Amino acid sequence: MSKQTRERILETSLAMFNALGEPNVTTNHIADELGISPGNLYYHYRNKDDIVERLFARYEARMDQALLVPEGRLPNLEDVWLQLHLVFECMWTFRFLYRDLVDILSRNRKLKQRFARILTRAASSATGVLKGLAEAGILRATADEIRATAENVLLVATFWLNYHAVRGARPEATQEDLTQGIYQVMLLIAPFLRDAERLHLNTLAQAYRR
Repeated sequence: MSKQTRERILETSLAMFNALGEPNVTTNHIADELGISPGNLYYHYRNKDDIVERLFARYEARMDQALLVPEGRLPNLEDVWLQLHLVFECMWTFRFLYRDLVDILSRNRKLKQRFARILTRAASSATGVLKGLAEAGILRATADEIRATAENVLLVATFWLNYHAVRGARPEATQEDLTQGIYQVMLLIAPFLRDAERLHLNTLAQAYRR
């Protein structure tokens, strides 16, 4: 029962953080939503930061899986689509981290270091995929262009939800907005693709246009 309660606390916290924003949710709010006493919640988790850190660990493990690159062969455009989908789906599941990123990381040095590690891993993965596309003859780009494009991919993906919030297109981001983010990222590499692959990319991208 104790394990079940711990899991319910994490699931409810994640849902509330995503819906209301992590800074706007207290442990009392979480306990009220679950119908348990604050003391019961503190029995399982020391404070809200403890809950955030446990959720971040799940996010970190899922993102590490999403950033895996093909082994034993060179990547293709479908691999790029798949990886972006996995990354953006992870971002959507833990979207409170991105919406409140600066606030959360400014309060927690440990999470700031862990998030920096994820960005480093993501940069390495993006660079590796782009180099693989170049080696496969799918993409033409210099080493500097590959490095800069990988950095731009990270920049767009990391701050896409914040950009959406500032732009004010809709009160809350939707999965459709995340899909648009995938489209924007893919178009960052379009100018470097050979003609046939660029046509293939544009064909695939039609499903993401709105």
